[in-house]
Amino acid sequence: MSAVLPGKPQSRLQGLATGCWDSRHINVYITGNAITILSDPRTILQTIYDDDEQPLEAIALDESTGKIASCTSEQVRIYRPFGLRENALKWALEAAFTIPHPVSNSPCALSWGGSEELLLGTNWLSLYSTRGEPACVWERELPSPVKFASLSYDSAYIASVGYHDKLPKVWRRLAYSSDEASFDMNYLRHPEIVSSLRWRKPFHVDQSVDNVLYTFCVDAAVRVWTPTESHDGKHWQLWGQVNVGASLEDGEPAAQDVQLAFVVDSRDFTPSVERAVQDRMTNDTVVDDVALEHLVAVARKSPEICIAVDSFGLLSAWALEDVNSSTAEKPGIFNIVQIRSRQLEFLSGFLSLRQLPHVEIQTYCDKASGRLHILLHSFDGRIGVFTTNIADLLDPTTNDRRLSLETIWSGHSGSIRKMVRNFSGKAVVTRTEQGESIVWGHTQSRTNKTGPTLSRRCVILEEGRIHRISVLRKGRFVVFLQATTVTLWDCRSERALSLGQCSYEVDGQPLCLIVLPRPETRDYTTAHIGTITSKGRGIVWEISLPRYFDDPMSMAGGGIKEFCRFALEDIEGLSYVLPVDPAGSTPVAHGFLDVFAGDVAISYTDTGRVDFWTARVDLEKQHVEWLSTCTTETGISGLSLVSGSTLKKAALANATHSQVTIWDIGGARLEFEEDYKTHNVVQDLDWTSTPDSQSILAVGFQYKVVLLSQMRFDYLNKGPAWAPIREIGIRDLTPHPIGDSTWLSDGHLVIGAGNQMFIHDRNFYPSEQHAGLMRLPHRKDGSTDLFEAVQRFNGPLSVFHPQFLSQCILAGKSALVRRVLFALHRTLKYHIEGEELDDYLGLSMEEFYTDLDMSSAKSGRPNGYFFDDKGEGEEEEEETSFTEQTAAAVNEKLTKISLPQLSGHEQIQLADIVECAAFVERQRRSMDENGARFMLFFRQHALLKRRATEIHLSWREINWAYHSTSQDILVDFVSRQNHGSMLWEHARESGIFMWLSDITAVKAQFEAMARNEYTKSDEKNPVDCSLFYLALRKKSVLQGLWRMAGWNKEQAMTQKLLANNFEDPKWKRAALKNAYALLSKRRFAYAAAFFLLGDDLDGAVDVCLNQLKDLQLAIAITRVYESDSGPVLNRILQDAVLPLAAREGNRWMASWAFWMLGRKDMAVRALVCPVYTLIETPGSPDIKSRLFLTDDPALVVLYSQLRQQTFSTLRGASKVSPKAEWEFVLHSAKLYDRMGCDLLGLDLVRNWEFQKAASSGFGGEVNPLKLLRRRSSLIVDDRHGGFLQKGMPQDGPAKKQQPPPTMFEEPDAGSLLDSFGF
Repeated sequence: MSAVLPGKPQSRLQGLATGCWDSRHINVYITGNAITILSDPRTILQTIYDDDEQPLEAIALDESTGKIASCTSEQVRIYRPFGLRENALKWALEAAFTIPHPVSNSPCALSWGGSEELLLGTNWLSLYSTRGEPACVWERELPSPVKFASLSYDSAYIASVGYHDKLPKVWRRLAYSSDEASFDMNYLRHPEIVSSLRWRKPFHVDQSVDNVLYTFCVDAAVRVWTPTESHDGKHWQLWGQVNVGASLEDGEPAAQDVQLAFVVDSRDFTPSVERAVQDRMTNDTVVDDVALEHLVAVARKSPEICIAVDSFGLLSAWALEDVNSSTAEKPGIFNIVQIRSRQLEFLSGFLSLRQLPHVEIQTYCDKASGRLHILLHSFDGRIGVFTTNIADLLDPTTNDRRLSLETIWSGHSGSIRKMVRNFSGKAVVTRTEQGESIVWGHTQSRTNKTGPTLSRRCVILEEGRIHRISVLRKGRFVVFLQATTVTLWDCRSERALSLGQCSYEVDGQPLCLIVLPRPETRDYTTAHIGTITSKGRGIVWEISLPRYFDDPMSMAGGGIKEFCRFALEDIEGLSYVLPVDPAGSTPVAHGFLDVFAGDVAISYTDTGRVDFWTARVDLEKQHVEWLSTCTTETGISGLSLVSGSTLKKAALANATHSQVTIWDIGGARLEFEEDYKTHNVVQDLDWTSTPDSQSILAVGFQYKVVLLSQMRFDYLNKGPAWAPIREIGIRDLTPHPIGDSTWLSDGHLVIGAGNQMFIHDRNFYPSEQHAGLMRLPHRKDGSTDLFEAVQRFNGPLSVFHPQFLSQCILAGKSALVRRVLFALHRTLKYHIEGEELDDYLGLSMEEFYTDLDMSSAKSGRPNGYFFDDKGEGEEEEEETSFTEQTAAAVNEKLTKISLPQLSGHEQIQLADIVECAAFVERQRRSMDENGARFMLFFRQHALLKRRATEIHLSWREINWAYHSTSQDILVDFVSRQNHGSMLWEHARESGIFMWLSDITAVKAQFEAMARNEYTKSDEKNPVDCSLFYLALRKKSVLQGLWRMAGWNKEQAMTQKLLANNFEDPKWKRAALKNAYALLSKRRFAYAAAFFLLGDDLDGAVDVCLNQLKDLQLAIAITRVYESDSGPVLNRILQDAVLPLAAREGNRWMASWAFWMLGRKDMAVRALVCPVYTLIETPGSPDIKSRLFLTDDPALVVLYSQLRQQTFSTLRGASKVSPKAEWEFVLHSAKLYDRMGCDLLGLDLVRNWEFQKAASSGFGGEVNPLKLLRRRSSLIVDDRHGGFLQKGMPQDGPAKKQQPPPTMFEEPDAGSLLDSFGF
């Protein structure tokens, strides 16, 4: 936390208390009906809110027990500390009692003494013992209410003074009884009115020391009184006085000029000097310091120091030595220093001494730093906390180090309800439930980083209900929108002045107040603001501002008038219209109304439509034009919160305030969805961004704010697009829930809770999870910069990052991957841990967006030879290409060296990719590109299976294998990965029965899997393999297996049933009856087997889909049972697979299904267009179909590959409009950018070949052969074929016929036992 505004201090004489308890310093003050407890200027220990709505009047701190007493006009409350040993110091209410003699128009005075005694002063003096139940032990009526009443530290004396009183009273205690006490009284005569009084503070609370009383009088004199025993009955004598006014003017007293006068006790002065001496001794540049030596000589006698400052910054200090009753005849009072400083005249910008409100002063010495703290409680609602090195403060030579304004304690006196910032984040307006509005300025001092970051500029006195607020010109002007009026306020002075007001009437409820772009950028004196109602109607007002640059305080020319009215077209049912949160770079005004103009508003309708709007003010036509720059149908209705940023990101909270979704409206995709449950109420959403446009969302709850950072897209591991990186909790600081929060400039976040405001800068301490996850850069103290962390989470990747290499492999850049890995090998060979590692490994940028294979061919070098010839004197490399030996060397290094750009998990992934790449390299000559993609990612999946959330490969990998021409190698590879014993769970994991195209090979693998299912357990249960053998129509094999299952109690009945002829309808019905019986017993797989026995493939498929929830099993048994051209497979693809793909937005699944159906043209289109637009009966897409994971830049790779394979695919590509293809390619490039693979995005847009606009031939058909300039020389003609069901035309057979390979044949009865190992 960089700063805290603990609440507006009450303007009360006893509104602030300070003291030392248990070797720690405590500051307490009252704000509204709350108590703020601080340990240092920037650290809040606790905030205590009172249930009573009455404001507090006084507060006092007991230095001996740590108790705090506060009071309203009617009641006193006492709080006791607890949790000290647990290092969780808090205060809790111990007792409360009613003030016995309250005075309505005069606050009560409070003062602690010894033995936990508490003095109350109204027009009575009442002394209470607070040990146990509070009890009054003495009270006395006074002729008038007291202004100050103070009990000495040992409870021996009471000093009191009334308003406009020249005769303070001192009460001497005569009896110390627990039940009652008695006092006698003396007057201390003064020539003028006594303004205040206080007791000298002892070095230690328990120390026995002479009581000394200081009185401050309006005659510019500070008088020192000590107790004595005299013959005339007086018990007090005047020890001495300091005429601060006379000394300042060197002549006649000028009492009116003394602005500040206070006494620094010896217990604070002496340690301050000791620390100053230590600091100067460690500073070698200071050789001789006469002033410090003089100060040390003064401090040796432990004096009190009286300091006075006049309105011209002239400071005088006096030492009061040896103050006690025995030295009254020769008081030791002498002047230490007299200096003039302009820094003191303006108090570091806190106050001007020439226009000083009433100020109460407290001082203390911070034991840790040794600096003297001076607290100036100004009655304008602020407390200035100044720190000083006492040697610098009293140094007679000129210096600018006398006073440092550490912070200002301020805030509100009521609960903050709303915060509104200006566009730049340099100003913010806060408003409370009681109608108090304050303008704050945000400044970040470059020279003094400890200075205040949020300072009060102006108070706006407007008590009416404010609907909306707008802040203009860095907080100089503010606009309030009320029910029937709009008002312009000038906020350049401490009290806002109204510059103009305009009445209005409009149809509907005003929803917003939006600042519109300036029509003339240089014209700073004119602004236009608008409101839009729930009916879509709007008003724009023109605001004329004074020329404040020419005359900072001029009010001439200020005013507000109606400019025009308008209506938003084509939008109904508006729920919200809000100004967008500024994020990214400042938009450049170019004067055109188009989608590139900066957004000014976000709207949301009842049906879930979100729009971003830009506007242009036309001065000539007196009109404002509006344009929706992007829109998305979210499908979410009844939202409670909406927030948008200029980066076209929108955050939405549902009706119950429990779920947050983040949308990229420009890309029409859902990026984040999180349900925080009902006990976490989302009540605020605020956007900001890093300078390079990485978004950050602050999600505000009741007692915490969670910062969500934009993450890179990760389609391979399906990682989240947003993640929480910081949580800011306030429950330890205040019991009051958060009212509102907003971002300031430079990544500062201000949180308003109750009366208080907490300002958090960008520095934070990341959790172990995040620090280890990304190896975040941190400083010596362990803190991290928020912007640097977000850039690490979402910035461009190193070329050796596993995600970058994976995307290169998918994009067909295998030669580039080999080169990068070899460059990594060469770099790591001489790398020392801790050194910087180049993100590009010394490779040229051009190599990432040019074809390495083509460049190798042109240069005459063999493919795979990546490096130029060595120069003379250079060591020859033993290896010139990436090999398995290179991979082993790289992985050996990765186990020993931590790469700074990678987390531990990412480094493991990199090692996996290196191993996989070496494995694929070995098979390179016999495998096509798609087969290599599948093999690499299946291998990586196998290595990461334990850490992955998916139990089977995605449809992306299935597509690569499906379109591979080397499936026989892939089948052998998958089989070997499962050690030759592939079960159904392994087959489903690899998707083998989805991508294997030769139906004969499918049946062979299916039968091998059936054997493995039978032999997987020691008991060899035929039930396990029944479904698979019956799908193969091999009932005889199953009968043989049941003959050997003598241990199974179902053997006899099953054998008897299987012996029947199931071509007979009677036994088909019997099989189906058994199937339904098994369904009732929830033996679903066995039930599906009996459906197949009864020749009811549809029934078996329904069981797989509805009960087993296994789509792959349904497709596999259908392909085996009726081959690829049967009606049931078509029904599954059309009624189950395609609707599922449409609901999920899974284009990979849809493309595979269309290709299986023979609709190759649709398979190509499905890669580009939303799936639900391509099927005949589209259902409503699920919200997950909008999730970012449904996008994948590898789609453009498959599209580029398939569109030029056959006439059908070319025809499908021709039906993709040029605009759709353009948007698809740009969208894919943006995805690469969002993944951190910017170079691949550059390669895509640089080298993509768009379709030519071909003219139509006869019948309106486009010749597909003329679409591409660089098409393949071989185009397969697949234009023959029949028709599919439901009127879906088929372009050609889905599969090409291949000669049946030699494989497992159905055994005869004689060889059955040998086949199963018996």
